[in-house]
Amino acid sequence: MTITTPYGFATTAAEVLDGVDLTGRRAIVTGGASGIGIETARALAGAGAEVTLAVRNRAAGERTAEDIIATTDNKRILVADLDLADLGSVAAFNAAWAGPLHILVNNAGVMAAPETRTPEGWELQFATNHFGHFALTTGLHDALASAGGARVVSVSSSAHLRSPIVFEDVHFHSRPYEAWSAYGQSKTANVLFAVEATRRWAVDGILVNALMPGGIRTNLQRYVTDEDLERLRAEAGGGAPQWKTPEQGAATSVLAAASPLLDGVGGRYFEDCNEAELNQPGTRRGVAAYALDPEQAERLWQVTAETLAV
Repeated sequence: MTITTPYGFATTAAEVLDGVDLTGRRAIVTGGASGIGIETARALAGAGAEVTLAVRNRAAGERTAEDIIATTDNKRILVADLDLADLGSVAAFNAAWAGPLHILVNNAGVMAAPETRTPEGWELQFATNHFGHFALTTGLHDALASAGGARVVSVSSSAHLRSPIVFEDVHFHSRPYEAWSAYGQSKTANVLFAVEATRRWAVDGILVNALMPGGIRTNLQRYVTDEDLERLRAEAGGGAPQWKTPEQGAATSVLAAASPLLDGVGGRYFEDCNEAELNQPGTRRGVAAYALDPEQAERLWQVTAETLAV
C-alpha cells in the first residue's frame, strides 16, 4: 500500500515535526552545515533531539551549530569531522561514536562534478554519495541497533532516473565520463541501499528509507552551469523548475527521520512528503523500478562490501 500523508510540496520541515517530541533521541546529519542539511538538523533540534553535524568544513559546522542553538534554544548541537570520500575519516568518525544512535540522515553529497577520482581510483560521486555513506552506516550498525527503532535516511534524487547501476563499469574506466550519469548512478545506489539495508536490518529494529528532497538552490549545485539548467528545463518540457526553499527541501528528510506516520516503514522512496509512484516514461517524477529491485540491491551491497574490504 502506497503511503500518503497530509503534507506536500510546500510543507516545511518544522511543520512535519510539529508536535513531535525527540527529547532523548540522538541524531547525525551528514553535510549538516550547508543546504537542506542545516534545515534538517534545525528541525530535529527544534523537536528536542541531540544533533551531531558531521561536516568536512569544521568552521562552517561550528557556525551552523551556533545558529541552530540560537534559533531552537537546544544546546545539544555537536560538530564532528567527516569526509565521506576518505574512508579513514569515516572509520575515525565511527570509532569516536559512543552510545546509541536513533537517527542517521545521510544527506551529504556531490552533484555533477567534473571527472575526479579518489586515491583508490573510484569515481568521486559514487565514492562519496554511496561508498562513504555505506561505510558510515554499516560502521554505526551496532549503535543504531542498540537504540531500538532507529531510522536511517538516504537522501537520493530524481536524478536516479538518469542511470541504473552499471555494474560492468561503475567508475567509468572504459566508458566516457558523463557527470550527470555518474550522479544519477550514485543516487540510484542510495535507493538500493535503503531497500537492502531494510531487508537485512529490520530484525534489528533499523529501518531505512530513501527520498527526493526536491529542487533547492544550494551549494550542492556548485558544478551546475546555466547551460545545465536550460537543458534540464528543456527535458522537463520547457517549464521553469519548481524550486523549494531549504526549509521545504528538508521536509521529506525529517518525515523519514522522525515522523510517527512512518513508524514501521522501510525500503521505500518518498518525494514531496509522500511515497512515490513508479516513474512513468517521459516524466521526471516517481521512482525507477530498477532502484527498488531487490536483486539489484543485494548485488550492490555485495559488490560494495567486497570493494571496501579490499
